[in-house]
Amino acid sequence: MALPPFILIGGPTASGKTALGVALAQRIGAHIINADSMQLYRGLEILSAQPAEAERGGVPHHLFGAVDASVRWSAGKWARAALAIAGPLREKGIPVVLAGGTGLYFKCLIDGIAPAPEIPAPIRAETELLAEKGLDALREEAERLDPDAAGQIKAGDRQRLIRLIELVRTTGKPLAALHAETHPLLAPDEWTGLALQCDRQALYARIEARFDAMMAAGALDEAKALYARGLDRQLPAMKAVGIRPLLAHLDGDIPLEDAVVQAKTDSRRYAKRQFTWFANQHADWMRVEPGASPGAIDALIEKMERPKR
Repeated sequence: MALPPFILIGGPTASGKTALGVALAQRIGAHIINADSMQLYRGLEILSAQPAEAERGGVPHHLFGAVDASVRWSAGKWARAALAIAGPLREKGIPVVLAGGTGLYFKCLIDGIAPAPEIPAPIRAETELLAEKGLDALREEAERLDPDAAGQIKAGDRQRLIRLIELVRTTGKPLAALHAETHPLLAPDEWTGLALQCDRQALYARIEARFDAMMAAGALDEAKALYARGLDRQLPAMKAVGIRPLLAHLDGDIPLEDAVVQAKTDSRRYAKRQFTWFANQHADWMRVEPGASPGAIDALIEKMERPKR
C-alpha cells in the first residue's frame, strides 16, 4: 500500500487547514504548497493568515508570500507554478500536500484549465481603451463576442469582462470552445482530497476571534502599507477578505470600529461560500474533523493508502 503523491486539503477559512497540513506533512515527510489565492501575496501575511514560521513545524512551505501585491495571478498561473515545484519533489519520492481554501485552484488541477494564451500587447491596449469607456462598453463588446459567456458574468465584474474580451479576441474562439480543450493536470490515481468539516457557528466564532487577533498583530499597519502604494484596487491582492473595509477606513469613509465589524461579516460570508463550494464541487472528498490527534492522523493515512501500482 502507498499514499498517492498529491494530497489536497481544502475547506473554509479558519477551519484548520494549516494545522492538518502540517501534522500530516510531518508524519509522511511531505512538502506543503499553498493553495490559497490570497496567501500567495507579500504584504498580506497577517490579513491572509499566512502560517508563521512557528506554525510550519519544520515542514518546507512553498508559494506563501511569493508574489508582489501589484502582480495579478490567475488560477492557471498558480497551477503551473505549483506543478513546477511539485514535479522535482515527486521525482525524489517526496509527497506533496496542497492546502488552501481556493476551490478554483483545486478544480484546475483535477478537472483541467482552458488554454491561456499570452495576450498580445495590441489587444491588451485596445481592451484597456475600451475599459476607459466604462462597464457598459465592456459589457456590450463581451456580449457581441461571446453572448453565452458574457451572460454568466455578474454585473460590475469588470475584470472578468476584460478577460473574456481579451481571450476571444486573441483566440478567435468562444469561451466554451476553449473549455472543451481542457484536460486534468493530475491523473485520478495521483491524488486524494480531504475537506475540513466543522460546526458553522463554532467556525464563525473562530473567524471573529481570529480577526481580533489579526488587528492586534498589526493588520491595520499592513493595510496602511498597501494603501500607501496606491495600488489599483481591482488587483486580486486588494480584494483580500477584510482589506476593503480597512481601506475604506483609511479613505476616511467609515470609523475603524465599523471597518472591523464589516471585515468580520465579509469573512463569515466568504466561509459560507466556501462551505457551499466544497459541498457541491468536492462532495466525494474525504471529510475530516479539525484538530486531528496523532492517532487520528495515522487512521487518516491508512484510509488514504492505495495498492501500489
